[in-house]
Amino acid sequence: MAGSALNPIIVLGATGSIGRQTLDVADRLDRTVVGLATGSLSNDIIDLAVRYPDARVAVAHMPDRTIDAALERRIEFGSDAVASLAGSPETVVVNGIVGAAGLEPSLAALESGNRLALANKESLLTGGSLVLAALESGGGELIPVDSEHSAISQCIEGESVDEIRRVILTASGGPFHARPDLDLAQVTVVDALAHPTWDMGKRISIDSATLMNKAFEVIEAHFLFSLDYEQIDVVIHPGSFVHSLVEFVDGVVKAELGSPDMRKPIQRALTWPGRMPAPVEPIDLLGSALMFSAPDRERFPALDLGYEAGRRGGNGPAVLNAADEVAVAAFLDHQIGFTEIVEVVASALSAVSPAPTATLADALEADAAGRVAASEAIAARASR
Repeated sequence: MAGSALNPIIVLGATGSIGRQTLDVADRLDRTVVGLATGSLSNDIIDLAVRYPDARVAVAHMPDRTIDAALERRIEFGSDAVASLAGSPETVVVNGIVGAAGLEPSLAALESGNRLALANKESLLTGGSLVLAALESGGGELIPVDSEHSAISQCIEGESVDEIRRVILTASGGPFHARPDLDLAQVTVVDALAHPTWDMGKRISIDSATLMNKAFEVIEAHFLFSLDYEQIDVVIHPGSFVHSLVEFVDGVVKAELGSPDMRKPIQRALTWPGRMPAPVEPIDLLGSALMFSAPDRERFPALDLGYEAGRRGGNGPAVLNAADEVAVAAFLDHQIGFTEIVEVVASALSAVSPAPTATLADALEADAAGRVAASEAIAARASR
């Protein structure tokens, strides 16, 4: 039986941005939090354990310090503990984990028939077919938390997928779209982190600057909405108040508009199919312009690389994501330049042979292979 919107909440990645905002929404809605998970032991998760005394707490990695004995008895350690928590029946699981480590808990949540509010993009990039199989076998619910995919899900509610001509993902364009004369090879880390609209983590800010994040969202849309890649378009919308659009076969276009606040899609995932008041700034359309433009695919080749990896299928998206994570880390560490990020990812995608991802082990193997190939490409550049 599919998870109910009234079921208690488990927050994976509880100390991260999505996790903190989810807890803010849950508290405001007076929803019960019965589980918290994070990657490593920190003062933040300890504080949350105290704040939610009845919640189970899972930490993926073993601690490197001692803590209060009473609190330690409440905390379960290991990745298996996180997956077990996600599989707690009759819960709403918000997956805000960063990285491929989020895949196994996503599968556990869906296999248990829970509602999965998904903010972990790697679940679909690393194991999209596995997620869909778990959704079908477990009878759970999969509701996207990402603002663009949340917008699409609301636009197609009550509609037939067969009547969709295309979906149109909007992209802010990052800090460089409006600077066509800028030499991207000279871009610094500080430049790339200066996102004009959203306050995000370092990796996603860099991915937004390269348009790799939009490439990931194209692949996610393919899995979430059963769309061919030819049905998924991307446009640049610097205003960031149109979160995505859906065009139907009769020419009608639906869009979701609103202020850029992640609490809105989080609350949508927690309360669907109902709606509740939210402390989100109302959109002010006066003086606003619906400005859209085509992405510059020559200057930002990451977008086409995403389509290539998606169409390749199998391990393609997993390799793309893993290689990008390594390449972005190298850029942040000043080992490679901005334009080399996508070059490294393309090299890794070519180096890893296509293979199916029929099991969790396959998916994790693809993730590891992408990391190795990217690291080798970076090392080769350093030795030139």
